[in-house]
Amino acid sequence: MKKILLSLLLASSMGAVSTVSFAETDPGRIVYAPAQAIDMVAGKVQVAIDALTHGSDAEEVSKLVKDALDASKEINANDKVDMARSRANNKLKSARNHLKDSATQEAEQELRNAQKAFLDLKAML
Repeated sequence: MKKILLSLLLASSMGAVSTVSFAETDPGRIVYAPAQAIDMVAGKVQVAIDALTHGSDAEEVSKLVKDALDASKEINANDKVDMARSRANNKLKSARNHLKDSATQEAEQELRNAQKAFLDLKAML
């Protein structure tokens, strides 16, 4: 009987002092739900695509792609989603490399592929 009570006491105390229950964000930091973060990143990729198709210079579009890469860090749901997010990020990085090489058509195609990959993340949630 003592072993059962002791194990119940330990289990309940671990749940009561869980670090997840005390987790907070930094003051002023906005935390997005995974679906919101995916929409935000897909929107930023669309802005980069629009800028590229309207003739913006490669450096400006590269900054927009970097902004989308930074925003993708907000997508956090599970390991499966994280792996797919990483693959989509690789497409964005490839687009930046194409922009550095002045290959705008390849960059545009990579951006479209990245946008589709980010939107496909919603099915994994």
